[in-house]
Amino acid sequence: MGSHRRFVNMPAMVVAFVGACVILFPMYMAVVVSFKNPQELAQSVLAWPSLPVWSNYPTAMRVTHYFHSLWNSFAITSTSVVLTVLLHSMAGYALARNMHKRFFRYLYYYFFAAMFVPFPILMLPLVRQMSHLGLADRAGLIILYVVYGISQNVFLYVGYLKSIPIELEEAALVDGASRFRIFWTIMFPLMGPMNATVAILTALWAWNDFLLPLVMLSNPNWYTLPLVQYAFQSQYSTNYSLAFASYILALLPMVLFYLICQRWIVSNVTKGAIR
Repeated sequence: MGSHRRFVNMPAMVVAFVGACVILFPMYMAVVVSFKNPQELAQSVLAWPSLPVWSNYPTAMRVTHYFHSLWNSFAITSTSVVLTVLLHSMAGYALARNMHKRFFRYLYYYFFAAMFVPFPILMLPLVRQMSHLGLADRAGLIILYVVYGISQNVFLYVGYLKSIPIELEEAALVDGASRFRIFWTIMFPLMGPMNATVAILTALWAWNDFLLPLVMLSNPNWYTLPLVQYAFQSQYSTNYSLAFASYILALLPMVLFYLICQRWIVSNVTKGAIR
């Protein structure tokens, strides 16, 4: 049994090791390049610098207006996450508890079908429509994040709510509670694992998104971190040390966020499966 177990686990360990190398090697190269000067970079790309150039990071922060674009990304992402969790949880609850009605059942199928529509097909019509409405700015970007994520999130909420006994709501109705009170005092706390999962996935998507802010934000003062990196790359395409320092600065907030929230999303998905 022991030899069979080692035989089964060895391929998984090899795949995990190769996958870790594929992920860590570009990270190592980016960190190494960010600490080099142009002369040392011309000699070797992979070797660790003999004397790290720490000034690359302050220079990259100053040139890219790092804290201003960081605040733009934080404001857009946090607002999108809050609105997504509140609105999509209510929509998922309404659909999950009324699937026996034809209208809600067809509406659920409509949301489900929208998951298979590629975003590039909808991008230009959506941007044109938001421009006509005068919302080609950060507010319009937040609205698009909330609207475009509703299909997947409603699908997740409906599947999760089906595992919660409806008897809890029936008991609250007998006690005289309204539907609105039942949702906020009973159901919304019970949806905590799914709320956390949706919030984390939405935060990762909105923070790292490049295409939608590119077509929506015309004012450079509204640029998020990915857009600033794009503009910075075109300006400093030959100064790789400064460019890679800027990339590390843009990547650092999401790396920290993922490291902090990793155990939460894994445990929440597990709880959702157990329920």
